Amino acid sequence: MSAPTHTPHEIVERALELSRADGCVVIADEESTANLRWAGNALTTNGVTRGRTLTVVATVDGREGTASGVVSRSAVTVDELESLVRAAEAAARGAGPAEDAQPLIAGVPQAPEFTEPPAETSSAVFADFAPALGEAFARARAGGRELYGFANHEMVSTYLGTSTGLRLRHDQPTGTLELNAKSPDRTRSAWAGRSTRDFKDVDPGVLDAELAVRLGWAERRVDLPAGRYETLLPPTAVADLLIYQMWSASGRDAVEGRTVFSRPGGGTRLGERLTELPLTLRSDPHAPGLESAPFVVAHSSGGDQSVFDNGLPVPATDWIADGALENLVTSRFAAALTGLPLAPSLGNLILDGGDDRSLEEMVAGTERGLLLTCLWYIREVDPATLLLTGLTRDGVYLVEDGEVTGEVNNFRFNESPVDLLGRATEAGRTEKTLPREWSDWFTRAAMPALRVPDFNMSSVSRGV
Repeated sequence: MSAPTHTPHEIVERALELSRADGCVVIADEESTANLRWAGNALTTNGVTRGRTLTVVATVDGREGTASGVVSRSAVTVDELESLVRAAEAAARGAGPAEDAQPLIAGVPQAPEFTEPPAETSSAVFADFAPALGEAFARARAGGRELYGFANHEMVSTYLGTSTGLRLRHDQPTGTLELNAKSPDRTRSAWAGRSTRDFKDVDPGVLDAELAVRLGWAERRVDLPAGRYETLLPPTAVADLLIYQMWSASGRDAVEGRTVFSRPGGGTRLGERLTELPLTLRSDPHAPGLESAPFVVAHSSGGDQSVFDNGLPVPATDWIADGALENLVTSRFAAALTGLPLAPSLGNLILDGGDDRSLEEMVAGTERGLLLTCLWYIREVDPATLLLTGLTRDGVYLVEDGEVTGEVNNFRFNESPVDLLGRATEAGRTEKTLPREWSDWFTRAAMPALRVPDFNMSSVSRGV
């Protein structure tokens, strides 16, 4: 006879009841995914998965301070709860005082949805998308190109409970679409991607038409040497660079003199103008179409994230306001240690303040320069300047007298996103975009295209 199924909120409550620690946080993540994959203008695979991960944070008070122990396991049943809770308690007792120890967030009235079943995705999320994809296959086949790619939709329902009475719930849908078009001889390739919450706002036919144009541009090939070029960075490339900048915006690290946001001689660069353009880099858990958790969900401590902050509300935050550095990422501990404002990290990133010009209009206003498609294999070279290196991919195009006149070779670049913001001369219309390099970790972004007059293409790359 199989054991009865328990709902996530019941699992959370039972784990809290079992706790013998001085404090306890329990996070239940219920995840479901649905996906489609295709190659050569035909679907190849599809599938649906479901899973549960339970994280228990135990805190134990001692004479020298409070210690914490964290244990996470997947597919936990109610019969396995006690061993998980005891493991977290044992980890706490075996650890020294936690540097980031703070009182757990106090309870608030229980969120009404806390006791509701988890949200789930299924193949039904592709009900309108799949037929449109089939039509795109037919058009691509007729046009002599092949489509490859995948669509993935994930729904995570997070239930967070604490021994201080906190009961919170957040449902996070995440959808990604990546489409790659190739010429039959594989010598030409073009990529497009989109992020979505529900696949109702993405049209594979529109993307295929965009890729057909790019493959046409690539029929003429122009070889260029390494050097500095006026370059138009599309929103996806801007997102990849600024997400890495955001990940490097630790308030504590800046105060300790270890990052690009450290001020020479001590302190941080807060208040310093980083760009003459009126740009604002911000995060907002309630941004339409980019909604993310409105409270801290920390499965571990590290950097400027703390398990003691679980459930802490996260307000809309400006990281750069009208061109000036406004905030750096801090936990409660880091804020108290450094004297910086409390500014927890959030699950989306938006750059706005540019004009309303589309990327196509920016191309039309370019005398001579390069138009990128996307970046990949981005790695850090120097944290002190946030110098990054990486490669261009799936199309670098030459623009002459306002028109794309051909495809050029790929390059390796060496650039700092902070420095790029300072040198950018134009920002276009902000739009939702999919960061290609970081899409496995961060998808909710809205960015404009940027014009950089002297983007550093440090060497020629012979890769795709």
